[in-house]
Amino acid sequence: MDAIKNIEVTELALRDAHQSLMATRMTTEDMLPACADLDAAGFWSLECWGGATFDSCIRFLNEDPWERLRTFKRAMPATPLQMLLRGQNLLGYRHYGDDVVERFVERAAANGVDVFRVFDALNDLRNLRTAVLAVKRTGKHAQGAISYTVSPVHKIQRFVDLAVGLREMGCDSICIKDMAALLKPQPAYELVREIKRACGEDTRVHVHCHATTGVTLVSLMKAIEAGADIVDTAVSSIALGPGHNPTESLIEMLEGTPYTTRVDLERVLRVRDHFAGVRSHYDEFVSHFLGVETEVFASQIPGGMLSNMESQLRQQGAGDRIREVLAEVPRVRQASGYPPLVTPSSQIVGTQAVFNVLLGPYAVLSSEFADLLLGYYGATFGEKDPELVKKAAAQTGKTPIDTRPADLIAPEWEKLRESAAALPGSNGSDEDVLTYAMFPQVAPGFFAKRAEGPHPPQGAAKPATPAPAAASGDAAPPALNGPVHYVVTIGGREHRVTVAPAAQEGAAQ
Repeated sequence: MDAIKNIEVTELALRDAHQSLMATRMTTEDMLPACADLDAAGFWSLECWGGATFDSCIRFLNEDPWERLRTFKRAMPATPLQMLLRGQNLLGYRHYGDDVVERFVERAAANGVDVFRVFDALNDLRNLRTAVLAVKRTGKHAQGAISYTVSPVHKIQRFVDLAVGLREMGCDSICIKDMAALLKPQPAYELVREIKRACGEDTRVHVHCHATTGVTLVSLMKAIEAGADIVDTAVSSIALGPGHNPTESLIEMLEGTPYTTRVDLERVLRVRDHFAGVRSHYDEFVSHFLGVETEVFASQIPGGMLSNMESQLRQQGAGDRIREVLAEVPRVRQASGYPPLVTPSSQIVGTQAVFNVLLGPYAVLSSEFADLLLGYYGATFGEKDPELVKKAAAQTGKTPIDTRPADLIAPEWEKLRESAAALPGSNGSDEDVLTYAMFPQVAPGFFAKRAEGPHPPQGAAKPATPAPAAASGDAAPPALNGPVHYVVTIGGREHRVTVAPAAQEGAAQ
C-alpha cells in the first residue's frame, strides 16, 4: 500500500448542518455543551458562523451573532473557526461598498474567525476580490470557493479557470462548494484532478458537499482519490437529507485505504449523542426532505434553501405547492442566465418561482430578481431572457450594467454608523453598525430587546395580510377586480407585493 495520506476534515455541526436541516434555528446554548469535544477531536476547522446564522440570530433567537462568535472562540480555542462569507454581499442580500466589506472582515477576524470561505453566488470573481484581499490583510486564511452547479454553460474547464483566478487573487486554498448535492463522483474526480494540474499539486483543495441526492459520499471518496486535501462533514445526528455526509461514515469509509483522518471517533460519537438529544427541540423546523431526493438534480435547490422554502411555504398556507415550486425553479434559473443556486441567488430565484406559482408566470418580478436580470449582482455565465430583461428595466427604471456592481456604490460606512448610533439599544460599536448594515429592517427591533437575552426558537411571523385563495392551493390566481396585497416570506425575508388587474399594471411593486 502507498504511504498513508491524512485527509483533513471540517465539521459543520455548528453552522451549515442545522441551517440545512432545521432552518438555522439552533441556539448557542444547545451547541455549547458539544464544544469541548469538537475542539479536541482533531478537526482542521469548525464552521460555526456566517451563512444564515447571523440573520437567524437577530431575527428569531434574540442572540447577538458577534457574541455567539466570541463565545465559540472562548469555548474552542485550539481549533480554527471558520465562517461562510458571500463576498461583496457579506451576510446580507445586497452588495455593499468596499469600505463596509473591509470593515466587516476586519471585525470578524478580531472577534474570532480564522478561516474565511469566500464565495460569490454567480462565480463573478470581481465580487470576491475586495473580501479576499481584506482577509489577507488580517493574516487569516482566505479560502476562495467555487459555487458548483450543472447547466449547459458550466463545464469543468470554466470551474478550473475560476480556481486559477482565485489562486492568482491570493487565496490560500480552493473550495469546491456543492451546496445542492449535484457533484457526482466522476465529475468530482475530474474537477479536483484538473484544479491540481492547473494550480499546482501544492494547492490545497477543499470539497464541500450536501447529501440530498444520495450520491455525494462516493463523490467525496473520488475527490480524495483525485487529490482533495480537506472535506466537509457533519456528525450523523444532524446529517443526511438536505444536510451533509456523516463524519463517522467518512472516517469508517477510509479504513483500509491509502487515506486516513486525525479525527478522534470517540469524541465525534459524543458530539453525535449530544445533538441527537437536542434535535427534538427543533421539530417544528426540521425538513420533511430527509430521504434521498434525486429530483434535486433538476431543481438544484441547495440544502439550506430547501428546508427554509418548505417552512416558509407552509407559513403562507401553500405547503402543498412545494412540488410546483421545485418544478418552476429550473425554468426561472434558465431565464436568468443559469446562476448557481446559493445565497442570495437561490433566494432570488426561489422567490421568483414562488411568485410565478402563486401569482402567475412573471406577473410580478421581485426587486431582487429584476436586479439579477439587470446585472446588479454581477455577471452570469448564461444569457438571460431578453424580454424579461426589458421588463425588469421598465419595472425598476434601471439600465442593465456589465461593470462590477460595487463600483456603483459610494462609500457608505459613515452614513451607516450615524444611522445605527441613533437606534435605541445600539451600543455604538463597529459590530452593531455592521449588524444594522446587514439587516436594517430587523436590527432596530433586535437592538431594542437585546438586553432580554436569547429567546427560544420561534417561527417567522404570520403574513400581515392573508393571501388570497391561490396561496392555499388553488390551481391559478383568482380574477382581480382591484389590487391584491401579498406578503410572501422566503428565506426569512418578507416581500410585500401588490398585484393589480391588467388595467392597473403599474401598481405592482
